[in-house]
Amino acid sequence: MKSTYFGRVNRAIDFIESNLDRNITLEELAEVANFSRFHFHRIFSAATGETLFQFIQRVRLERAASLLLQDTDRPITDIALDYGFSSSAVFARSFKNNFGMSASKWRDGGYIEFSKQRKMVSNNSETLRKYGEESPAFLVYLERTTSVLKWRIQSKGERPMESNVEVREINDIHVAYIRYVGPYAGDENLFEGLFERLIKWAAPRGLFTPPDTKILSIYHDDPKITDDEKLRTSVCVTVPENTIVDGEIGKTVVKGGKYAVGRFELNADQYGEAWGAMYQGWLPESGFQPDDEPPFELYLNNPKEHPEGKCIVEIWISVKPL
Repeated sequence: MKSTYFGRVNRAIDFIESNLDRNITLEELAEVANFSRFHFHRIFSAATGETLFQFIQRVRLERAASLLLQDTDRPITDIALDYGFSSSAVFARSFKNNFGMSASKWRDGGYIEFSKQRKMVSNNSETLRKYGEESPAFLVYLERTTSVLKWRIQSKGERPMESNVEVREINDIHVAYIRYVGPYAGDENLFEGLFERLIKWAAPRGLFTPPDTKILSIYHDDPKITDDEKLRTSVCVTVPENTIVDGEIGKTVVKGGKYAVGRFELNADQYGEAWGAMYQGWLPESGFQPDDEPPFELYLNNPKEHPEGKCIVEIWISVKPL
């Protein structure tokens, strides 16, 4: 029963994330989740720890805060309207209440102090992947030997790391998922447990047939902005479009389009460096900027079968031209 409730709430959350640019009604969400209007508010709050309004407002503000840093030439008012705020004044007031500073100050560097303060109060600061910290310097090379644009990243940190990056165009990918809310970075046991539960659901239904079935993790929030206890990740397996899910298992779509894909061979504690290589090394040199879809990791091996115990993983970031 509990897993069914959470599965329905997750469907409502998926709907919210796909419609942040417009007014979202209680009636719509209750229908998507298959709950009555009367009970849905209470069910949602019990499942997430936030009211519907708080959740929608927070996600809108956090998406806007991220876009302010990614697309620095875009007017703040345009970003506010794109994320469903009725006016720039409403956005300005809400942004300051949430982040303790104006959107312009945030864009001009205030986000750095915000990230530092968040880390100081985090109970998990020692185990978090260090997304918000300074990354080692990267060298980015554009390879012109093929018709496909490819880049090579080389880090110059204490532990040198290399990656090949290319931009691919894909169609929609249908996935079944289990969603987790809370701190996750560096927690191998957490991910192993989540994937084990998901595969135990998929395998008896004939939906787990490696290598055809792909395994991935979608990251819905920016760990530099969102509180650790509210970070959302979905561990996924690819499934046919007509797959029926139930209980805690949800179904969503990784939307097609252009993605920057970086391939890495990593120790378990190097994921933060890999994400830094993509966002701080490759992106500024690429001529692309992040688009609106959440990034994800695609896992290509079982590290237990690797001679050095390493993970072969691709980091996918939706992109569009600058």
